[in-house]
Amino acid sequence: MTATTASPSVPQQTSSQPLWFFRKGYLQGVFWITLVALTSNLNDILMREASRLPAQEVTFFRYFFAVITLLPFMLMKAKTAFKTERPGLHAIRSLLLFGAIFSWAAAVKLVPLAVMSTFALTVPIFVLPMASVFLKEKVGWQRTLATLVGFAGIFTVVYGTSEDTNFIQSLLTLNNGTWYLMFAALLFAMSDIVNKKYVSKESNLSMLFYIALGTAIFAFIPAKMVWTLPTTQEFIILFILGAGGNLILFFLLKAFSATDVSALAPYRYTELFFAGIFGYIVYREIPTVWTFMGAGIIIVATASIAYYEIHQARKEKK
Repeated sequence: MTATTASPSVPQQTSSQPLWFFRKGYLQGVFWITLVALTSNLNDILMREASRLPAQEVTFFRYFFAVITLLPFMLMKAKTAFKTERPGLHAIRSLLLFGAIFSWAAAVKLVPLAVMSTFALTVPIFVLPMASVFLKEKVGWQRTLATLVGFAGIFTVVYGTSEDTNFIQSLLTLNNGTWYLMFAALLFAMSDIVNKKYVSKESNLSMLFYIALGTAIFAFIPAKMVWTLPTTQEFIILFILGAGGNLILFFLLKAFSATDVSALAPYRYTELFFAGIFGYIVYREIPTVWTFMGAGIIIVATASIAYYEIHQARKEKK
């Protein structure tokens, strides 16, 4: 076979051009945040399968194995990967994540998968005002309205899946896990804001490694106090859970580096759809009419914000 030379009139693709997935932009942010929702649902299933163990121990092993799976990548980068100018920042992020995951693991035995995913969708409600105050992001009325409409959809789903006919009463009942989930959502939102504020000042690998290491350290003593020997199957589940936790944070950091936090907030609602699918396949949970109604409201909110963002991007290019 003879080699052919390229015509000088045909432009050659430069190797420096990054793939579409790794460019900055609104659609790239949506892609990464959708992967966050998918992986989060899979991790909820794994966490439930390991729920025989105390929540403190699940939290410890999740991040212990996260450190183990990240360590080879850190060693490949040699000493530069371990360099950080913000140890205090990593400690704050780790403490927030420890509290959030511990609360989440404590709730996994107390509420259905669909309810867990529904409460996960409340995170953007906390993120939106935080992004405006702490990140000085411009939050237009379109984004605000879409997020509030999305919250109405979440309220509809939660009301339909609550065992108590009085929604407020169900929230005040500690043994149904709703307080754990609400506290976890608040801490996740605070973590999102910290990640967004410093995402461009530390490498993604460094942020992933140090938050995993810090969370494992914070969880060690609480786990030791309630230690239960895991089975071989539980060790495997916890190992996969640790790797999945790394993927969630990696996808989250990529999303936040691509576009604004507030623009992506409505897309966290896609977690509800994945929860409905997995809930039925794995646990035979059938969504109620209220779930479908809430999902419809969320679709409207998500579609409207997507249209607004794309329309604004086109106007700016003109």
